[in-house]
Amino acid sequence: MATARAERLVNLVLCLLSTRQYLTAERIRGIVPGYTDAPNDEAFFRTFERDKSELRDLGVPLETGRNSAFDAADGYRIARRDYELGDIGLEPDEAAAVALALRLWDSPELTGAARGALLKLRAAGVDVDDRAAGTIEPKVRTSEPAFPALLAAVQAGRVVAFDYRRPNEAQAQPRTVEPWGVVAWRGRWYLVGHDRDRRASRCFRLSRVVGEPRAQGRPGVVSRPPDVDLLTLVAGEQRGAPPRTPARVWVAQGRAQGLRRRATVVETMRLGGLDGEVLELDLFYPDSAASWIAGYGPDVAVLEPDVLRKSVHEAHLGAAAAVGALDVAEPGEVIG
Repeated sequence: MATARAERLVNLVLCLLSTRQYLTAERIRGIVPGYTDAPNDEAFFRTFERDKSELRDLGVPLETGRNSAFDAADGYRIARRDYELGDIGLEPDEAAAVALALRLWDSPELTGAARGALLKLRAAGVDVDDRAAGTIEPKVRTSEPAFPALLAAVQAGRVVAFDYRRPNEAQAQPRTVEPWGVVAWRGRWYLVGHDRDRRASRCFRLSRVVGEPRAQGRPGVVSRPPDVDLLTLVAGEQRGAPPRTPARVWVAQGRAQGLRRRATVVETMRLGGLDGEVLELDLFYPDSAASWIAGYGPDVAVLEPDVLRKSVHEAHLGAAAAVGALDVAEPGEVIG
């Protein structure tokens, strides 16, 4: 449902931004994908009113008016002069960060939907501004598996339960949370809400959520307190350098040079019939380092801590499932 709503909102913005005319609600219903599925007029207008409110909350300048004195109902459009940002000057490092974000947050699915919406507008006889297509950026997409379910729980106002593994803990613990929002801070995604088990507000890093979150109860029972700033809560919990976590890994002889540059060799060791060395290094974020270490494949095996070893093994399992592999390499084992 979260994906369908996002696509509908993108299509609605593109529709209203691409036309110089005011479009009535009924005409929008016939043009914008997502509204034609409404079972009746009441359901459509309820959804449309909710979408208009959400766009205004996001700062989209939605105009209301009529094309002529003979029009029987008000229409809607988005004026490009109010929607577009002025010229922004960026330093070289800032420009590089923006370019990287555009590559990471691309969404082919919604880009295709936007093109389809333009074609449908033209087919309906709407005067389309071709330049408007470039002003709609795709909806943000994240690689965190828990993101869609948690965002859907936030939007539906439902309590959500999930298993959560804290740093340096091998076992995940169940959590029941009243979700207030999902936000990004310093390159990581967090769920912010009221932890019912601890009876206090908490922030949960999405990369530490284990398995699929489960929504509970009726929708609409959870809402964010009006005086709560989600980013302030996340920044407050994450302020300051985290403690270092010592780790010991086995590395095959002559391999994983990138990891070797950050570590110290402490001894030689054979593992799985292969020669190698034991390295020690300090990690600030062991759970984030798991994907980095897993990228070396069977050339690297985590000896300790146990939570990092399990995270790397889970990353190997996920990679094997993605390519249809039947087996996952054990430490020091090479799959032929």
